[in-house]
Amino acid sequence: MSDPQISFVVPLFNESESFRNLIERLNNVVSTIPFVVEIVLIDDGSSDNTPELMQQVALTDEKYNCIFLARNYGHQIALSAGLANARASEAVMVIDGDLQDPPELFMSFYEKFKEGYDVVYGIRKKRKETWLKKTAYHSFYRLLKSISYIDLPLDTGDFSLISRRIIDVLNKMPEESRYIRGMRSWIGFKQTGLEYEREERYAGQSKYSIKMLFKLAYNGIFNFSEFPIKFITNLGLLSILVSLLYFIQTVYKKFIAQDYVPEGFTALLFAIILFGGVQLVSLGIIGEYVLRIFFQVKGRPLYIVKNKITDKKPSI
Repeated sequence: MSDPQISFVVPLFNESESFRNLIERLNNVVSTIPFVVEIVLIDDGSSDNTPELMQQVALTDEKYNCIFLARNYGHQIALSAGLANARASEAVMVIDGDLQDPPELFMSFYEKFKEGYDVVYGIRKKRKETWLKKTAYHSFYRLLKSISYIDLPLDTGDFSLISRRIIDVLNKMPEESRYIRGMRSWIGFKQTGLEYEREERYAGQSKYSIKMLFKLAYNGIFNFSEFPIKFITNLGLLSILVSLLYFIQTVYKKFIAQDYVPEGFTALLFAIILFGGVQLVSLGIIGEYVLRIFFQVKGRPLYIVKNKITDKKPSI
């Protein structure tokens, strides 16, 4: 197989129920593309038979390459592994294996790409999920945009077509707590969005638990915003202001109004709760930064590859 112009990168974790449909739809899309395409499938430590299905398709179809990670590292790390192994000379198309992001939109993305954009990202104009999730996503994206020091587009995910030069920069960015859609925006160059209607999962359940969603949200907030650390400063100033106002009120009652009555336990309880709460919140925010520094300075690789199937020759 000659060097590809376009790579499709697809992270997978326990997607055996939707795998055959994914391959069918990818094959249909690729058959309409007039240049060489490769498809990179990444197994993120699946516990079902997804790795076996990946191996079958990779050994029978030369356009498929597979990366098998040593364990489950999470979606953003698996995606990073795929980007690092994509050989495309022109651009990389990122899609999820659950088929919520339709691969059939590739040519629409590519047309925008040929207009001179380095990144064409999908904008989710409609989501087929529960009202609670839709509300949470809607609120988070707007919160993050309002506090971020870079311009993060609203209602976007990892579904995108990214130029080779952006991919090369992404692969050089070593941060352990990855938020790729933010990293993509931070790099710059010309970027634009393309609206689409996000589909329901073809089969199975979402692999993003509430805990994982919060981790992703934290990565977005702490990696691309100065708000948390400035929030501590503002909270401290507010605490001082509240304390000063309370002190002025106490002095006024005692020396001017002459009706001061010691408040005793109530005042003490108020002070303990206020300042104790402020200190715990501040320590928690600082702890988030320290934790990220701790994991980063270890210098461990982002992931370990257990096996690869590239050029149809398995290698350990």
